[in-house]
Formats: sequence, C-alpha cells, structure tokens
Amino acid sequence: MKPGERVALLLPTSPAFMDAYFGTLLAGAVPVPLYPPVRLGRLDEYHRATSRMLQVTGAVVVLTDTRVRLLLGPSVETARPRLGCHTVDAVMHGDEDLEVEVDPDALGLIQFSSGSTVAPKPVALTHGALLAQVAALEAAMPVAPGVTPVGVSWLPLYHDMGLIGCVLSALYYPGSLVLIPPETFLVKPALWLRALSRHRGFVSPAPNFAYGLCLKRVKDAELQGVDLSGWHHALNGAEPVSADTLRRFAERFEKWGFSARALRPVYGLSEASLAVTFPPAGRGPRELGVDPDVLAREGLARDGARTLVSVGAPVAGFEVQVRGEDGAELPERKVGRVFAKGPSVMRGYFEDAEATERALTGDGWLDTGDLGFGAEGELYLTGRAKDLVIIRGANHAPQAFEEPLAEVQGVRTGCAVALGFTPEGSEDEALLILAERSAPGNEQSVEADIRSAVVAATGVQPHTVRILEPGTLPRTSSGKLRRGEALRRYLAGELTAPKKMGAVGIAVEMAKSALAMVRAEHDS
Repeated sequence: MKPGERVALLLPTSPAFMDAYFGTLLAGAVPVPLYPPVRLGRLDEYHRATSRMLQVTGAVVVLTDTRVRLLLGPSVETARPRLGCHTVDAVMHGDEDLEVEVDPDALGLIQFSSGSTVAPKPVALTHGALLAQVAALEAAMPVAPGVTPVGVSWLPLYHDMGLIGCVLSALYYPGSLVLIPPETFLVKPALWLRALSRHRGFVSPAPNFAYGLCLKRVKDAELQGVDLSGWHHALNGAEPVSADTLRRFAERFEKWGFSARALRPVYGLSEASLAVTFPPAGRGPRELGVDPDVLAREGLARDGARTLVSVGAPVAGFEVQVRGEDGAELPERKVGRVFAKGPSVMRGYFEDAEATERALTGDGWLDTGDLGFGAEGELYLTGRAKDLVIIRGANHAPQAFEEPLAEVQGVRTGCAVALGFTPEGSEDEALLILAERSAPGNEQSVEADIRSAVVAATGVQPHTVRILEPGTLPRTSSGKLRRGEALRRYLAGELTAPKKMGAVGIAVEMAKSALAMVRAEHDS
C-alpha cells in the first residue's frame, strides 16, 4: 500500500475499528469509514451502495472483522479492491516500521455525506481541517475546574459525529471516552444514561430521536441510583431539533440531576468536518415562535405559534451567512440558504470537480443546502432546500407536517415523511404522507388520525396518506430518512417492506457472500 491510498473500514464499534483507523493513518493512507451491513432484509440494496462507495473512493483494501466479512462478498466482488478484503486481526503485524510525514494540507479522511437528499458524496477532509474542527469543539465545550473530561457516545464510528466529534475530540482534550455499540443503545436506551452517570460523562452528543427514545422507552426503575448532574453538554444535532422533545426531556430527567441548561441544540454537516454553530454553554435552548403561514408564503419569521429552536452562533473560526436567490446576504428573520466558511470546510468532494464547484464558491464559502434565518445573532433552521413541499405557492418544510405525527397512535416514532408530489391528472403539487405503522391495527383509523393531526397543525389537507410496514422507508447509514428516495420509490411502485430474514435466509446470504468472495480473490 502506498501513502495517500484509501483504506475502507467496514467495522462495528469495537477496538478493531480503532486499530484499523489509526493503523491506516500511521501507514500514511487515508481511512474511509463505511457502515457495515445492519439491515439484513435489504442486503441487495446495501451491496449496491457499498460497492459504489468503494469504487468512487478507489479503496485499495477493505478492513473488517470475521462476522462482517461473511456478508461482504458481493460488495467486494463488484468493487475489486486491489489488495482484497481482510480482517483487522490478519493484518495487525507488519514487517517494518513506517515513518510518515504528515502535511496539514494532505487528505486525512474521506467521510461520506449522509445522503438524506441525494446519494452520499465522498467528502475530502484534510488533516488541517480535522485539527481545526476538534480545536473548535474544545473551545465550544469548556471543562469546568476540577472536572475530568469524559465523553460518552453510542454513535456509530462511521458517522462524523461519532468519529470526529467523539473519538478525535477525546484525543485532543485529552480525555476518556466511553463507547456503547449503537445497537445496544437502540435496544436498551437506559444504558446510555446509566453510562453517563457511572462514568461522570460531561459531554454526549445524539440526534433528536435519541432524546425522544429515552422519553418513550426508559423506565424509572432502570434509573435507580443514576446521577446526571455531571452531564454539562447534552448536544442535540444531525437532524431537526424538536422544542417539545427538549422540554419534556429536561422535565422528565430533572429528578436524576439533569439540568435543562445542559441542552445544546447544534448544527453541522460532513462538508464542514462537523460543527458549524453552537449555542452558549450553560444557557439552555433558545426558542422562537413564528407564524407558520407567513414563514411558508413570505419566508419571513414573524411572531407566531410554531416553535423553532436556535442552533447557536458560529464556532471558532467560522462565519455563517443566510443568502437569497441572488446570492446577497439577507437581513435577520428572512429565510434563505445557509452558507458557511471556516478552516474545517472540506477540500471538496473526492475526485468530483463538478459537485465541488456546485457546493463551494470561489472564495471558500460552502453552500450547505439548508434553509434558515438569523435572529439576534443566532441561526434557526427551517429545512433542506431539496425537501421543500410547495403547495399553492407556499414553501413548507416537511417537518411542519411530520412533527404532529409524533402524537398519533399507531405511527412509529420518527418513521413518517411528508412529500410534495403531482398527482396523476393534476398540474398542482399536493401533499403526500408516508407513515410506518407501529403495530397491526385499523389502518383507516390511523390514516384519519394522521389527516386530522396535519390539518390541525398546518391547515393543509394531505392529498394521499399511505400506511407502510415497519422498515419500509429508506434511510441513510446514520438513520436519517431519505425523503427524495422514498418519493422516487413510491412513484415507481418500489416502496416495499424489507424481506424477513430467518436463520435459513441468513445462511443462504452467507453462502452467496462466501462464493462471491472466493471469485473476487481468485480473479485478483
């Protein structure tokens, strides 16, 4: 392997990931973290996506573990990495010690974007950008005197918030880091809170859904002896932040020492290495009530009943602007596209000059693709530009329709999307709601409740509501719903539930994978 070549890491949260990641860096190569197969009912889809990412980055080798390797055959056979696919254990010991000179401008990581609106893109981050990011995070999360910096995370290590925000930050502080496998958290979310208490974690980031999952699934009896008073930085990012979830989380867990002042809604994206804005430490969330009709029709944040949450001001070294369609910066409370500039912004998309040119201006500003507005020096997000639902000339963020569904019985939490589409025989865009059911039941009743909830919250009547089997909606590797892909599949008649995989089905997939791996190794 030559310096600068790419190494794909397909590993779960484990010591092996650390060995592979830092071993790759010490060899002068560039790590490319990819997600291992987790949804066994959609393996064909997984292999198409993974082989594409291996090919796009030109990965010369895949590092994995024994269990994951059993399912990687088709991906490896299609991509044909030059040095094959190996377990970390098999390559732990080299024949020589390498001395690698690190250039701050050299490529240090390829991190795929989430792919919530388009196919995931390979974000090229330099060593200098990564260092600038963790330095900004340290400045944004001060450690109180006498406090040992301990982080607790269940986030996947192939995700920027888990890798850069937790692992690299723990090295930079330096401090301790407690890692929980994501699948363990999803099964028993109380373990997250118990780990924060046991290890006196002072920082732990998570998407909004995780706070909601704790509200729904954690029982009081599971928190006996828990003390959350040491959790000073409860970061909430990677997806839209719900003011209601924040309030209820603070109220519910106050008796275990949690303070609402620890809640910090934040904003960032892969193309900026991670963080772009943070609110002040110790303040707690700042809410702003806006008129949803004026926001949708005029793009103005006038006082009203819909609550938005500030994601703070730019982190150290960053600037943020909200721009109109003509590229000019907009005044406060006017909705536009969010642009960011700072030392940890990506070099570009790996070997994709066209996509890079669309995302980066000549003077280094990043078009985030997000919509929002400024108010009192802080940023408020209203949605993604590509996700807008345009009905009768009004621009609605899908979250305006999706958030009311959290209270509808029979709908899986966080498993519904609102989409704009043009019904057959019509020229006007209408509202489509796709929602996964939480349990078998009366679908007509659930559909009626969905319609009522949306109309009550927004005044907009859905044209079509479809109730889906659990697991039907497509998601990114980090769990975000892929609205654009959901619409494409719906219109193409391809929106189907994942295959049920029993022991026999898994055995068949493993056998197919083994044969594919043999063919790949034989032909290489």
